[in-house]
Amino acid sequence: MRKKTILLIALLATVSGCSNLTAKRAKDPVETRVESLLAKMTLEEKVGQMTQVTLEVVAGRSDNGYLELDEKKLGDAVINHNVGSILNCGGQARTLENWHEIITRIQDLATKKTRLRIPIIYGIDAIHGVNYTLGATIFPQSIAVAATGNIELMQKLSEICAYETRASGIPWNFNPVLGLARQPLWPRVYETFGENAYIASQMGAAYVRAQQGGDISQPTKVAACMKHYLGYSFPLSGRDRTPAWIPERQLRELFLKPFAAAVEAGVATAMVNSSEINGIPVHASKFLLTDLLRGELGFEGFVVSDWADIENLYTREMVAADRREAVKQAVLAGIDMSMVPYDYSFYDTLIELVKAGEVPMQRIDQAVARILRVKARLGLFENPYPNKALAAGFATEASRKVNLQVATEAVTLLKNDNNTLPLRKGIKVLVTGPCADKLSYLNGGWTITWQGDKEELYPAEKFTILEAIQNRLGKQNVTYVQAVEFDKETDIAGAVAEAGQVDAVIACVGEPTYCETPGNIDDLTMTAPQLKLIEELAATGKPIILVLVEGRPRVIRTIVDKAPAILMAYLPGMEGGRAVADIIFGDANPSGKLPFTYPKYSSGHICYDHKPSEEKSGNKFDPQWQFGHGLSYTTFKYDDLKLDKSELAIGDNFTVSVKVTNTGNRPGKEIVQLFVSDIVATITPPVKSLKRFDKVDLKPGGSETVTFKLNTDDLAFIGLDNKPVVEPGQFKISVANLSKTFDVK
Repeated sequence: MRKKTILLIALLATVSGCSNLTAKRAKDPVETRVESLLAKMTLEEKVGQMTQVTLEVVAGRSDNGYLELDEKKLGDAVINHNVGSILNCGGQARTLENWHEIITRIQDLATKKTRLRIPIIYGIDAIHGVNYTLGATIFPQSIAVAATGNIELMQKLSEICAYETRASGIPWNFNPVLGLARQPLWPRVYETFGENAYIASQMGAAYVRAQQGGDISQPTKVAACMKHYLGYSFPLSGRDRTPAWIPERQLRELFLKPFAAAVEAGVATAMVNSSEINGIPVHASKFLLTDLLRGELGFEGFVVSDWADIENLYTREMVAADRREAVKQAVLAGIDMSMVPYDYSFYDTLIELVKAGEVPMQRIDQAVARILRVKARLGLFENPYPNKALAAGFATEASRKVNLQVATEAVTLLKNDNNTLPLRKGIKVLVTGPCADKLSYLNGGWTITWQGDKEELYPAEKFTILEAIQNRLGKQNVTYVQAVEFDKETDIAGAVAEAGQVDAVIACVGEPTYCETPGNIDDLTMTAPQLKLIEELAATGKPIILVLVEGRPRVIRTIVDKAPAILMAYLPGMEGGRAVADIIFGDANPSGKLPFTYPKYSSGHICYDHKPSEEKSGNKFDPQWQFGHGLSYTTFKYDDLKLDKSELAIGDNFTVSVKVTNTGNRPGKEIVQLFVSDIVATITPPVKSLKRFDKVDLKPGGSETVTFKLNTDDLAFIGLDNKPVVEPGQFKISVANLSKTFDVK
């Protein structure tokens, strides 16, 4: 009887909860608007809301970066096809004024000429600042931001990006990228926050909160879009948009966590992985898009496909016989909006499917309600137009200073034998290498153009690395020789000859610009001409400062011993030249730490949280530099590691503290990282997992006690049933060179 009573109470509570939710939604003006619109909409108007086309579809004349819309094409999209969303930039970045014209014209048509006056939601890839608005604050790429270990700085960056995106008249940002960079060949490594799920979760959630604020209808906030859900970043081949093979346990243990954190932060939209996991395209997976994303994570926003990926279900993935079957699979799996992007094929096909009874109207209403809900919460029904007053706060000096701080804190000092750095100011240097004198190489893809390769469009007032060094030392003290291109020798002999006339050599090597599939490579090794340049410069006996400007870790094993000082600049953005020069000459102290394991070899890559078997029985974990590595011009000492409990019960909270002291002679920032090791578990445990990090700023001789609060949930792993479990046993906490063990009973 007691059991039946408990079940009855639970049932009543559930019914009551549902009733309360229904009542709450009924009183919500957003829900009232959504329900009212749905009741009035025709099938064609509903499917139009689910259709997204690229700006090129409605573009007219384009001249010297200025773009006009074609009135006839725009009318065909917005009036004849009821299109609910437009994206992209039409080929290159636009001025603020041009964006205002474009968005205003689109919204004029949508809100004044259509039957229901539903505004367009315009989307853009503002992945490191508003990279498609000329003159915007363009930050380092995300991989560099992760290296800063500075959540507060991430929030400032994101707030500026949101402001400048909305100032452009655009309310929807296709960012953050929450894949984990555990396959270094993958060409989108630089868009991620590195290989660690905890860092990606913390950085991603902070980004989302700052983008959206407490209310995305605020004039300086945007709807964020977490992408690319799920597993996109781990292709077996390393090539973009190719298959991933990820067991469900690993998927949940690693790749799902940043997305779960973004959902908890209230992210408004999600974009889908273009490829497949274990043979199942994500765009066709009801398990991933509905059961897991909504049922388990509780995501309430809308899901947009990636570029042409519903089409790809039958043209590339071959899981559908034709477009009709592909559209049906994707919509029933959980896709709410199709980034078609060049035509109205999705629109026509989905209407046919609904009329034939193959896709239920209930599913259409569900998708459209989600889209309308985001539009309403953005305030687009009240004011869909650009707020021109925001131009006053666009790309300010204060924003530039934040940008410089991000770039500076990201730079990671990988090697500094005999205190080669910082260099003294009154010396003569040779600057060489293909990355020395181009802003495009400091920024990478998604900068002004998709591939980021139009150097002539970059702002002349920003410094390349060469220009920043010339500004510091005076041009008369700086010799520049363009000795090599990435895949071609041009004047190595000239660089070697000039090296004999200077005190030090600053060699800037790395990668050209790339984005997505065009960035695929077959070999992670740095290109041969660049390696040869360093080899021959080293023979001169002059100290080499090697600056790595790269979006992924290129193998440099053969030249590491040739350079006494090595800096990882990543893709440091528009202020990257200044940041690198500030570090080299000691105006700033490096504080970045690697957010990935830097490989020594081009194959056999192992991440930091590898399994014990990968470093035992003849195996060796032997990266070039470990995850979390990063030096400083000062020194730090760790003392007094404490746990407030030596024994824990499952469910307990506990505290770890450690004292950090600056034992050097100059101020410095240190990222304090806390790792946990599960000594014995039913699933082979990783050797260690990062669970917390914090950044401290200490003067010479200064100390700070850093305190981390944890729960036994932080000790959980995905068990045999693919659910989180905390097992009793012994655990180890590690911070720097200190460690302590404790027991969970």
